[in-house]
Amino acid sequence: MARESKASGGHAVAVADSGAKPTLKTISQISGLAVATVSRALSDAPDIKEDTKVLVRRIAREIGYVPNRAGVRLRTGRTNVISLVLPTERAVMSHAAELIASLAAELRGTQFHLTITPYFNDQDPLEPVRYVVENHTADAVILNQITPEDPRVRYLVDNKFPFATHGRCNLSGSHPYFDFDNGEWARIGVRQLKARGCRQIALMAPPTDQTYSQLMISAAKDEAAKVGIPLHVAVNATSDSSIEEIRVSVHQRLQLSPDVGGYICASMRAAMSVVAAAEELGRTVGEDIQIFAKEAAPVLRLFRKNMIVTTEHVGQAGQFLARAAMQAIREPDKPPMQGLEVPTEDELAT
Repeated sequence: MARESKASGGHAVAVADSGAKPTLKTISQISGLAVATVSRALSDAPDIKEDTKVLVRRIAREIGYVPNRAGVRLRTGRTNVISLVLPTERAVMSHAAELIASLAAELRGTQFHLTITPYFNDQDPLEPVRYVVENHTADAVILNQITPEDPRVRYLVDNKFPFATHGRCNLSGSHPYFDFDNGEWARIGVRQLKARGCRQIALMAPPTDQTYSQLMISAAKDEAAKVGIPLHVAVNATSDSSIEEIRVSVHQRLQLSPDVGGYICASMRAAMSVVAAAEELGRTVGEDIQIFAKEAAPVLRLFRKNMIVTTEHVGQAGQFLARAAMQAIREPDKPPMQGLEVPTEDELAT
């Protein structure tokens, strides 16, 4: 039996339906292109025209072509895999789902596939990165929860292994990254709470070993001093803490400092936990307690409509990081792709 597929000129080409797996040669015969051109088109080579890539991918999809990954690795030394190294803590999962979806969507239609390399609380965070590099299970890695002197970044730089980070560190001038400007976000939060009549405010910040937490705390303190409002940074809980730990922290703060009229919350989880704790003490959101928070998905104002909410576009970050990782693999001598999302007060949902 035979089946037909359309080549670039629109002519039908019979393809033997013998049960044999389609190969690069099969696509070459259908398209009229050289095998080498087909191979480079499927590899998303920059010197191949986009319409040629579209044609080759369409034919490959129609005939069910699946590349032999072992053969690809032997020929090129590549796995065609990009691995997202992800902590397993529940606190990061609201961002993680959006990040994974956007990375996968951006890699769709390229030769690269996304895998997840997990690591656990009790594990050295360098261990999974070292495993990927030493066993070459991926061509690049993407990291998050970055610390100022992140040993994973130093290791990858020293080993000249392609990577990109969601967040910045002290080495970020030399590698690809995408970040959210948490310093500017914190400044906006201080100003917004001050404008709503808060006499004192509190900040439920991320763990202080992470770069974005340090940027957030420093900026919040600076802006609070500038506008003349006392700021309390929670010391016995973080935005990644358990609901109970945040609840205890809020109870202690509001009982010790009853003039605290607003909270800046660095995660959706923290915002919901702070609201629950404040309401247990008789506070009402939007009246005698103001909540300024950020979210990756439109949830918080469904939870309490009087919250002040900023969106962190994690999907945009994932798309950028996928492109940055691919460039780091294909064109390592190019300047690294670097991006920063800067929030504005015009984007607030109130």
